[in-house]
Amino acid sequence: MGNVKVRRYQRNKKIGDKDSPLYYYLRQKADSTQIFDINRIAGEIEGIGSLSVEDVEHVIKSLVRSMKLVLRDGNRVKLDGFGTFYITFRCPGVPSADKCSIKNISRVNIRFLADRTLRLVNESTATTRNAPNNVVFELDKLESDGGGNQGGGQGGSGDGGIEDDPLG
Repeated sequence: MGNVKVRRYQRNKKIGDKDSPLYYYLRQKADSTQIFDINRIAGEIEGIGSLSVEDVEHVIKSLVRSMKLVLRDGNRVKLDGFGTFYITFRCPGVPSADKCSIKNISRVNIRFLADRTLRLVNESTATTRNAPNNVVFELDKLESDGGGNQGGGQGGSGDGGIEDDPLG
């Protein structure tokens, strides 16, 4: 597995509060991410298995279709060694039962809970070096983009956690 490139950026500690102090955070470098569609994943699987790309694509599409049906019925989908998918929704509370209806549901989400065998660990803080689930983070080279975002020197450290503001 290659190194995950991250960069520093600066923002107010409390988003939207211009008076809060400026803090540095890390996020994955945007140009280091790639999107793998079903066809590309099928090609990868074909290279390590005995199925054709078309067969793998058919199986993946069938899996997605079946998962949608299972989730729609209110159940969870557990893919062993990967994780569990389930539905959540946002519905604000209302003072009376007659005002509580399905129209109050404002957002529906599909959530994912990683299987324990899939959970990744920051290599720089791991107790066991070079374990299969360790991820090596590399800090991007020093640069400034005028928006207060700055990179740093290369290194293997970084928290790699979920940032508060994923949109920047």
